Amino acid sequence: MLVRKKFWNNDMEALLAIMIVLVILGTINVFSSSFILSEAEYNTPYFFLKKQLINVGVGLVAFFFCWRMDYHRWRDWMPIVLALTILALVLVLIIGPPVNGARRWLPLPFFQIQPAEIAKLVSIMMAAAYLSSRIQRGKEVMLVNAQTALIGIMFILTEKEPDMGTACIILGVPLLMTALSGLKPSKLASLGAVVAAGVVIMCLMQPYRLERIKVTWDPWSDAQNVGYQTVQSLSAIGSGEFWGMGLGVGVSKYDYLPEAHTDFAFAIFCQENGFVGALFVFMLFAALTVYAARIANKAVDAYGQILAMGILLLIVGQAVANLLMVGGAFPVVGVPLPFISYGGTSLIITMAAVGILINIGLQGDRALIAKEQKDFERRMEQSSDPFGLRLIKK
Repeated sequence: MLVRKKFWNNDMEALLAIMIVLVILGTINVFSSSFILSEAEYNTPYFFLKKQLINVGVGLVAFFFCWRMDYHRWRDWMPIVLALTILALVLVLIIGPPVNGARRWLPLPFFQIQPAEIAKLVSIMMAAAYLSSRIQRGKEVMLVNAQTALIGIMFILTEKEPDMGTACIILGVPLLMTALSGLKPSKLASLGAVVAAGVVIMCLMQPYRLERIKVTWDPWSDAQNVGYQTVQSLSAIGSGEFWGMGLGVGVSKYDYLPEAHTDFAFAIFCQENGFVGALFVFMLFAALTVYAARIANKAVDAYGQILAMGILLLIVGQAVANLLMVGGAFPVVGVPLPFISYGGTSLIITMAAVGILINIGLQGDRALIAKEQKDFERRMEQSSDPFGLRLIKK
């Protein structure tokens, strides 16, 4: 019998391989897109590269910790984790150093963290705990509940930084998880109406948000002001053509494209690696989606399924939003591209989330193997006693 050779033994190995490749690509791209800025501001081309390597190291520690720990423990620890996250979100508004008019980083003795990035994962865990509890008890999923209120608090605190892009993820992903968990059509319509009203209100509160939405349709109409970043991003992508200019050769990082190593890192990647490199990244995220969905499908319980679904929506949702933003099809909202964009807390939390996904998958595989073993033993007993004599003796 011909056995087809596989690249990996299971979905978890595939997910690990995809993460490693994306992290390597991201680290290379961070250096390539930042060494000009690093040399100009810090007198060394390696400033951001060194910080990114430290972030990768911490991310690997977080990844292995979440990989080895039973994901059910997060549900038990949720009150403590939630309290610390909200406290950090409050403190960052009080003592966080202002950067470009926003307070988003909380200074610690040896490094700084971005609490809003932690809140993304915490909100997903809270939603998964609530939704799985309702589903397992056969109760209807409610839109208004204590968990939604607490997630709303994290949303408001993050918006106050201000960081509307991250705030929308903190609230939006749990709402999408709720919608996918069996909401009645009437409640689904109500949720859509509330979300639409919320978007309108947020745009009216800050006029620049509405300007960003308007300029998305034609960024060249205000190419020197609101549309500048989008125009420069599209120019960088287009100049890469099919094969790209070559690693480190891209010119847009020479003070043409703002946030070239963070939110718009993928534009530099496309300029230097071309259509071929961009397609490769698309394929990696598509494969990540498939394997994460397979892991969610075989989770041992509803909590694991919904948590895996939430992590999938978080990672892939941010990727889609960033790619659309960089490509000019979505307003500039400040959402990083997972693994590719520079960002310490974002990278660490994303790697930790992948670790949780792998733990869910490992437990699902163990349960499946145990079930198959029991079925095999039962069949063996039946084949050795075809007339049921043992059962008659009992």
